[in-house]
Amino acid sequence: MKVDFSKVELYLVTDAGLSLGRSDLEVVEAAVAGGVDLVQYRDKRATARQYYERGQALLALCRRLGVPLLFNDHADIAALLGADGIHLGQDDLLVQEARQLLGPEATLGVSTHDEEEACAAIAGGADYINIGPVYPTQTKDLPLAKVGIGLELVTRVVRMSPVPVTTMGGIGLANAAQVITAGADRVAVVTALTKAPDIAQAARDLKALVQRAKFERTETTGLQGSRV
Repeated sequence: MKVDFSKVELYLVTDAGLSLGRSDLEVVEAAVAGGVDLVQYRDKRATARQYYERGQALLALCRRLGVPLLFNDHADIAALLGADGIHLGQDDLLVQEARQLLGPEATLGVSTHDEEEACAAIAGGADYINIGPVYPTQTKDLPLAKVGIGLELVTRVVRMSPVPVTTMGGIGLANAAQVITAGADRVAVVTALTKAPDIAQAARDLKALVQRAKFERTETTGLQGSRV
């Protein structure tokens, strides 16, 4: 079943190396308790076997918690385990290729960093696109990660996209409201949750901030943000 992005405001991307020694299972359970609506399992250090076994455990947890789980990159493992979908980078399989493995009901997302990549992902059949990194971040090894793409690009991509848009990169309590004001309807985060001393409380605070910023944006400008 496709992810319903009208119900997604806070999106967690895991990273075991940035979780203060806590397992992905611990992080995800606490984050969902705090209000996370969608989880992406990302582990660049895992072998294929490790990714399969950890992904299997995370999928069972997310099924129990009632939250969709996307895998990062590994279309073959996602297909084997029946994940809700995958998130693809610019150097991964094309959406059309991943769709052959996962079928029509899987949710396929693509990381994009400018309008050209966003348009290409949409034309290729992506169910949603991510634009970022919005702000400087240490979780991505990209030249853009040192400076971020900025809020103006977020606004342009949200306005032109016929599919839901997620935003990511350096987003946390200090700046998430600005991202929403720029037109985004949802934020994806790593360290804002994985490094939080109290993950559930951090998720509650961040989701409340996103919801408040969306309400204030609508009240003051009437801007509805990305399509859902």
